[in-house]
Amino acid sequence: MSRSRSAKPPAKETYHHGNLRESLLQAAFALLDEEGLEAVTIRAVARRVGVTHAAPANHFRDRKALLTALAARIFEALRQEIEKKLATADSDLDQRLRVFVQALLRFGLAHPNRYRLIWRWDALDGADPMLAGAMDAIYDRLIAELSGRGSQALDPHSRAIALWSMAHGYVSMRIEGNLRAGRDAVTGEPREAAIVTAILRGIGGRG
Repeated sequence: MSRSRSAKPPAKETYHHGNLRESLLQAAFALLDEEGLEAVTIRAVARRVGVTHAAPANHFRDRKALLTALAARIFEALRQEIEKKLATADSDLDQRLRVFVQALLRFGLAHPNRYRLIWRWDALDGADPMLAGAMDAIYDRLIAELSGRGSQALDPHSRAIALWSMAHGYVSMRIEGNLRAGRDAVTGEPREAAIVTAILRGIGGRG
């Protein structure tokens, strides 16, 4: 007796053009979060999705292209988080800058491997327009907040770089284990809040 058509084994799952790219990105994010940057390879991502190691080439020419796409998404997620927080902040410059920096700090501390990746320019294509645009959108937002407001002793770019560098340095030292969470002995604030207060006294122009 011959087998009926309905008894045929199911065909192997296939992906439409857009679906495979998204599946590869999600698999790459999972590997990044679970095991760190070194675990994110084309072969590992393909294996996690269940496709041949050659399949990702239609979407990412190499590992750098894949990591660059991840970094662009991370910057965009960070931008959205900052915008969401700023949307509910009042008009006071110090408060808006505090919201901006705290969004950076919380994101980095909550997603250490993602934060590490976006600053690994040796692993990324810095000329990629999506990556550059996503990063610039955050920086431009900070410049817009500072322009014409607060202390005018320095231009907005110097002030923005100072603020961003402080936030980046603190997050980097925390996620690498060089610093631990603590509290300011005078104000009782969490350390990450206290250092924002310290730098805003100069950037915001208040003593």
